[in-house]
Amino acid sequence: MAYWKSAGLTYNRYLAVAARAVRRSLQEGPRLAAERRGQMDLRFAKWENGKQGEVKALGQANQDAMAANSESK
Repeated sequence: MAYWKSAGLTYNRYLAVAARAVRRSLQEGPRLAAERRGQMDLRFAKWENGKQGEVKALGQANQDAMAANSESK
């Protein structure tokens, strides 16, 4: 079994965490350029009973979920 699965992560969340760790390990100049490339403009909304919920930015929702996950441990 993959380590990210046993840690309770989805593959996409695992990739986001790994990418963030790599970006943070870079020196100042390349780190800033990599962080700009890592910005997400994707949005999503959950649908329940045929009605669209609140539209949220994917990047912010991912950060909030990771923060909530790290606080619960």
